[in-house]
Amino acid sequence: MTELLRAFSFHVALTSSVDGSPLGDGGFAECSGLSLDADLHDILQGGVNDRITRLPGRVKLTPVVLKRGMFAPDRAGRAGTELWDWFRDTIAGVRPVRRYDGVVTVMPPFGEEAMAVWHFERGLPMRISGPALDARTGEIAIEELHIAHEGLRLDPSGSGGTRR
Repeated sequence: MTELLRAFSFHVALTSSVDGSPLGDGGFAECSGLSLDADLHDILQGGVNDRITRLPGRVKLTPVVLKRGMFAPDRAGRAGTELWDWFRDTIAGVRPVRRYDGVVTVMPPFGEEAMAVWHFERGLPMRISGPALDARTGEIAIEELHIAHEGLRLDPSGSGGTRR
């Protein structure tokens, strides 16, 4: 992985849900949406007024939101267009729709061992935005990337992600 990406706290790798081909590796300063919410169904029983029986229902999946980061630049140091192309193809109706599995690796401030590794499945881009351009900073990072997905899990070993 390039030295530039080591400065970020969260490493993200996207690979094709179909054939495992990579879309890219990136680093981001902020990540949210690593959560699952379950609906509950209340069962009211006649004559039982002091409690409610609750049963689990469907799970709601929250989009993964990555902020202030970038995917590895090309050999010439230019920002890649892979994410923008994926989003553009998705909204343009290109078929088949390309879906990507993702691995979000939480890195410690110092060291190489991952603290936690999250996996999401069959992701689709919902939103992508670039930075506010400022000639003083020269930033080319992605300001925000929202990815809807069809499944999320935490790797219990914390080592299931790959560092490239």
